[in-house]
Amino acid sequence: MVAASFSHVRTWVFDLDNTLYPPEARLFAQIEVRMTAYVARLLGVSEAEADRLRAHYWATYGTTLAGLMAEHGLDPGPYLDDVHDIDFSGLSPDPLLAARITALPGRRIVFTNGDGAYAAKVLATRGLTGAFDAVYGVEHAGYLPKPEQAAFEAVFALDGLSPSEGAMFEDDPRNLMVPHLMGMRTVLVGPEALAQDHIHHHTDDLAAFLATLV
Repeated sequence: MVAASFSHVRTWVFDLDNTLYPPEARLFAQIEVRMTAYVARLLGVSEAEADRLRAHYWATYGTTLAGLMAEHGLDPGPYLDDVHDIDFSGLSPDPLLAARITALPGRRIVFTNGDGAYAAKVLATRGLTGAFDAVYGVEHAGYLPKPEQAAFEAVFALDGLSPSEGAMFEDDPRNLMVPHLMGMRTVLVGPEALAQDHIHHHTDDLAAFLATLV
């Protein structure tokens, strides 16, 4: 029984983008366009070169922001404000998901590689603000991104979370490796991926999966 494998969980950790809203909303597609444009302006390169650099930063550092900070000393604040200045009209409230998250026993938090201000807008548009006890953005991890272990350690310490009593919900398999190593229950949200030892469960319907846990 799936619920039994979560009976020890006291803190439920959710990623934001493409986890708490469907990928079909294409918010991150908007963000990617703005990231490419920002890199092109910042470095004085073509959009094609900016895209190449973004792929390099993502593979090497985990996020475009982390790569820009490491290689170019970027000030993260203006960058985060710019790339998250997007249209949220593709999102709609999800009262069923809100109810299912709220029903989980224990503490419920969001941990995103976006910043807290952006996360607050997404949650408000989805009708999920009241479902969570805390929201942590990349700034709470000292601008270190998931999947870096230090990012998880910083946020978990800030929240007082014991990984052995936690569960992590994520759409990116890379970001579940460290939680698994730390002793968390891991759930991949989204399209089916190749079987990987660090992923305990998979679902393409988060609300339905949460219904099996309470």
